[in-house]
Amino acid sequence: MGKKGKKEKKGRGAEKTAAKMEKKVSKRSRKEEEDLEALIAHFQTLDARKTQVVETPCSPPSPRLNASLSTHPEKDELILFGGEYFNGQKTFLYNELYVYNIRKDSWTKVEIPNPPPRRCAHQAVVVPQGGGQLWIFGGEFASPDGEQFYHYKDLWVLHLATKTWEQVRSPGGPSGRSGHRMVAWKRQLILFGGFHESTRDYIYYNDVYAFNLDTFTWSKLSPSGTGPTPRSGCQMTITPQGNIIIYGGYSKQRVRKDVDRGTQHSDMFLLKAEDGSKGKWSWTRINPSGAKPTPRSGFSVAVAPNHQTLLFGGVCDEEEEESLEGDFLNDLHFYDPIRNRWFAGQLKGPKAEKRRRRRGRKAEPGGADKQAAKGPSAQEPLEVVREVVSEDGTVVTIKQVLAAPGVAGQLESDDDDGPEEAGVAPVEPSPRSNAMLAVKHGRLYLYGGMFEAGDRQVTLSDLYCLDLHKMEEWMVLVETDPEEHPSVAPGELFADYLPRTEQHWLRCARDSVGPGAPERRVLRAAQALAQAFYDGSAGRWTEGGAVPCGLK
Repeated sequence: MGKKGKKEKKGRGAEKTAAKMEKKVSKRSRKEEEDLEALIAHFQTLDARKTQVVETPCSPPSPRLNASLSTHPEKDELILFGGEYFNGQKTFLYNELYVYNIRKDSWTKVEIPNPPPRRCAHQAVVVPQGGGQLWIFGGEFASPDGEQFYHYKDLWVLHLATKTWEQVRSPGGPSGRSGHRMVAWKRQLILFGGFHESTRDYIYYNDVYAFNLDTFTWSKLSPSGTGPTPRSGCQMTITPQGNIIIYGGYSKQRVRKDVDRGTQHSDMFLLKAEDGSKGKWSWTRINPSGAKPTPRSGFSVAVAPNHQTLLFGGVCDEEEEESLEGDFLNDLHFYDPIRNRWFAGQLKGPKAEKRRRRRGRKAEPGGADKQAAKGPSAQEPLEVVREVVSEDGTVVTIKQVLAAPGVAGQLESDDDDGPEEAGVAPVEPSPRSNAMLAVKHGRLYLYGGMFEAGDRQVTLSDLYCLDLHKMEEWMVLVETDPEEHPSVAPGELFADYLPRTEQHWLRCARDSVGPGAPERRVLRAAQALAQAFYDGSAGRWTEGGAVPCGLK
């Protein structure tokens, strides 16, 4: 009894501390939000001028991150909404709506009267009711200098059949936040976590809310058991049994005045509705087996075929007193909820490569293949690590895993593929965080995101596709938005491309980092920009294909 009493007192104390912190954050952020409300109102006045639906064929959307990418429930379309872009000096927020037609490989900008205000880091969920509905909750708006934030607590629905926006006003919902996660569960929307930030304070959440899609009412859930600690940016998906998985995420806490320490969570929890008990839920911590992802933040999530959860990329930060080192990633991981197991997503390579291997095995004496595979000449992935040091001493490490060059004389082939194909790095998205993912007909679509070169944020606008059934290779659907840059020759390795184009990238890097920057910093920034362009090109460019200087 005594131990139980202490736990209960400790729990109540934590609740009181959280309540005090939320009140403190709310008071300090009220003035900021009042300032930003005027700017938001100005943009809404401009949006009010739209009186009819206008659909305009267009080029691919501009670079952005923290947007939402959703699949249409009835059509072969992807729906992109919102997002943000930072050009090094100014922050831009969007409430644009774009539709990508998968079959036609074409983009359309859809302007609909009375849209939600501009935002990023919101959540969007598609449900099939009424010809398809896109539900959006929360997110944030930032001042142009990126120093002030307004966190939304509004709920919107886009009726896809009629192309109309509707704001759904219902009391008792979550407080304003961004970085939360939301899923469709039966005929409800379930929302978890997120954070609220002002200039001087912040608070992370681990509360759970349900929105009923029939009655249009919110309710706050109080699951039993020990659940996740407060966090944002986690994985939240539905299992085949109808339970909800929460994995990972990010949070930070103040260790002393003006010093914060971030935590990249790697724990996993199961949120389960109790059988026969309406509205009662429970938390259980689970420990999956297999090849678990390394701890990271900014990863992207989608639901793959067979109810598996797919996790892509992100950034692994190692914080020190005076520096922040970040490894940007482009790896794939799958979580199988039935087996409670993680496994790494390995690509098989294009069919032509598999044909060469089969024919080579027929030509080799028995057992030669096995010996070659086990010997020191076997092909293994090559890890390329680049460090960028900014003027203030911040170290950013950009890490990418490339396919190893082909082994000379390993196999013979009578395919039409030229010999220059050996050793060419596979087409794949460059390492990044905060990309947008969606799965349609067993194909994974990946759009945009960002990485850092020194203290420079590089925002991407490319679109990739991967057949999750075949798991052979990525396809580039939209290359990084071009301007004049040296193109990558077919079959050219990065080790050859960089020396050939180095002077061009040095000029771009100087434009990016500004005058007076140390030459070492300029050189490393140039290498990072060239690598990102090369990754986006992957040997498929024609003369003149490129990205803007600075890869903004």
